Amino acid sequence: MSGKETFMIETLTREMIARLMEERSMTMREAMDIVYKSKTYAALNNTKTGLYFQSPAYLYDCLEKELKNAL
Repeated sequence: MSGKETFMIETLTREMIARLMEERSMTMREAMDIVYKSKTYAALNNTKTGLYFQSPAYLYDCLEKELKNAL
């Protein structure tokens, strides 16, 4: 994984965590636990999926769908 890919993934991860904190009134630790344990995060880290090229809103939507299906 190149430095650019790593930077993009880290930026998108940070955005998902921040949005969970804002929209679901979570602590940073709670939001980080959800993101880092999610299938969305695993797919984001697999550069073959190309998810790191998507917008933060798109990735958050993927995460939201994953969380709704988990309930």
